Amino acid sequence: MNNELPFDWFADNTRWQRKPRSYSSLERGVEIFAEAYRRDIWINQENYVEIWLEKDALAGVVYEITAEFDVPLMVSRGYSSLSYLYGAAMQIDFIDKPTFIYYFGDYDPSGRDIPRDIETKLRTFAPDAEIHFEIVGVTPEQIETLNLQTRPTKKTDTRCKNFEGESVEVDAIPPKILRSMVKEVIEKQIDQYQLYKSKLVEKEEQELVKNVARSFQ
Repeated sequence: MNNELPFDWFADNTRWQRKPRSYSSLERGVEIFAEAYRRDIWINQENYVEIWLEKDALAGVVYEITAEFDVPLMVSRGYSSLSYLYGAAMQIDFIDKPTFIYYFGDYDPSGRDIPRDIETKLRTFAPDAEIHFEIVGVTPEQIETLNLQTRPTKKTDTRCKNFEGESVEVDAIPPKILRSMVKEVIEKQIDQYQLYKSKLVEKEEQELVKNVARSFQ
């Protein structure tokens, strides 16, 4: 044991490479499409779901669950820009279904105000949309039941005068529990029978594309 952490434990989401996707052949391109193809399971669902997360650093922890259920993961990185919130509101308005937004963020003065800001602006930009907004974590109850690590509340935060007690980072929630919480709220809005039918169709369509790929051999 040399106390070294592997590089794949770290994520730098602030830098990226841009390159058009290319393939060694048409056959390989069709094969990759077949492997990656997923049917939109929410088309036949009554509701629409989004997971909102304050911390970009936790996106990798949560994404494996949101990806499994094809749910948008919206990372606010603190207070979101108007353009980001406007785009999110237009997506909700376009889908035109009851929308359930589940928010995960810090329990501190700004962390309590950020979801208010998000919800208010989404409702302003999409006034006709049916939006259900719920703060899932961190809550005072979770701080006690999960025995979450606290920190002194920053007195430099201009919103601290209306906030009592110590603060808790959403990062304090153990990853396994955080993923379980995300999964639970998503599954609340899923019609399992419709999901089963969508998965059957997806499998048939994947096989169809694979047959096309085999025709190039």
